Amino acid sequence: MTAPGAPASPCIRLCRIDPASGLCTGCLRSLDEIARWSAMTPTQQQAVLDALPARRTPR
Repeated sequence: MTAPGAPASPCIRLCRIDPASGLCTGCLRSLDEIARWSAMTPTQQQAVLDALPARRTPR
């Protein structure tokens, strides 16, 4: 469950870790970010979300 004021998880239920980058191919988070998401503060969660666009690479 999302805490009041917290951003929604970027998970799109396409969970595969890319061995080259160590990031989930669905949400682009690291395993550590995925595991800690529910324990992060809303500010920490937003920082992860803000970093995601830079992790996208043209295919």
